[in-house]
Amino acid sequence: MVAVQTELIDRAAADAFIQLARTTDKFERYENPHAQRTAAIADEIATSFHLARHDRGSLYAAALLHDLGEVAMERDYIQASGALSNEERIDLARHPVIGEREASRVGADRAAQLLVRWHHEWWNGAGYPDALRREEIPLTARILRVADSYAALTDARPFRPALTEEAAKRELIDRAGIEFDPGVVSVFLSLEPISEMASFAKTAEDVPAPDSVEKKSRAWDLFSFSK
Repeated sequence: MVAVQTELIDRAAADAFIQLARTTDKFERYENPHAQRTAAIADEIATSFHLARHDRGSLYAAALLHDLGEVAMERDYIQASGALSNEERIDLARHPVIGEREASRVGADRAAQLLVRWHHEWWNGAGYPDALRREEIPLTARILRVADSYAALTDARPFRPALTEEAAKRELIDRAGIEFDPGVVSVFLSLEPISEMASFAKTAEDVPAPDSVEKKSRAWDLFSFSK
């Protein structure tokens, strides 16, 4: 992955952003490198769209930093295994805006800052913080939404086990046209597998059925599987 990082952003920035990504992953209690997986998957999708290198670089940086706002907020509920209260959900919806500020503070370019702000916008306009819809959402932000969600779905969280690759893809398909840009989902599904796409699901018995996920784990609300 180092070759991709230094191709898209300079080595000093890559090293600094990766360290911040690891800090964020630890705070969110990911068992595996979520932000780096998200960045790799996002860049695969962006490459399929033939995006310019500078756009890919901004996307890569944003993927590494996308949840930095959660670290800045330092809320205990982010690490909790139970459901969020309404007050916590409203509070958590501030993290992309706070993340935009933090991304600026650590030296990310303006495009990356805005992608951090918009990584929870939904295709149908039901996302946050700005309720953008369809093509109002930049393509790179729509790519980040899919990559972040897939990486989160296929890794264990405090409130649910990891889904298999097949189950995670089904969730993306089911939410295409609602949360996700259908075109981005289609391109993602057409990608040749890379190591970062592999699921961390343990066994079939450990993987919940979609109904149980939705009822027990803060699933497909405005915070999706990836907060």
